[in-house]
Amino acid sequence: MRKINTFWNWFQDNNQTIRNLINETPIKQKQTCYLLNKRLGYYCKALDFMIVFPKKENQKTELIITANGNPEYFIKVTDLINNAPQLKHWKFTAFIQPSENIDKIIDGLDDPYIFPEITIKTSEIKFLPLDYDVNSNKLDIIMYLKNYNIRCNTKTWQQVIYIILQDLLGEKSLYQNINFVQLARMPKQSETLTELYELQLYIDTINSN
Repeated sequence: MRKINTFWNWFQDNNQTIRNLINETPIKQKQTCYLLNKRLGYYCKALDFMIVFPKKENQKTELIITANGNPEYFIKVTDLINNAPQLKHWKFTAFIQPSENIDKIIDGLDDPYIFPEITIKTSEIKFLPLDYDVNSNKLDIIMYLKNYNIRCNTKTWQQVIYIILQDLLGEKSLYQNINFVQLARMPKQSETLTELYELQLYIDTINSN
């Protein structure tokens, strides 16, 4: 508890500087982020942070604490956020949350993910469950991609899929519920496959049975 209090005491003393980071020079931004990361590391070196600046003046700045998907440190994240101070201009969030707009995906209006050699939209992906482990409550799935190119670097595809699933499910749900992902090219007849945006609903359904 002492380490938690030490971190938040430092944060409160420096919250205005951190909140104004977007208006600072790149050098000042780097220095402040270094200090914030160092202070967070005193509490737990496995954790990272993200700062989401508001689009409107009356909105709060958000500090997200993430365990980078490592379940060993989930409790460290929740303990830290559960003891966060009440600050007028700040919102404190445990884990990276789902950021995809499901309605846009359903309508095919979601923004594409653009990477070297790969451009893909969540609305163009479908999935099929492979196996469900009742002991771990984790799911193996096949993800069917419209433009899946086997010649593309496997590591690149892994990074793309990780980002898409994290945006769709959020950090905690992704690592608590997904065990293995196999990639495949979308078949010409895909009516029996499930849209990827329905994955969280599918997870909730099987976990409730």
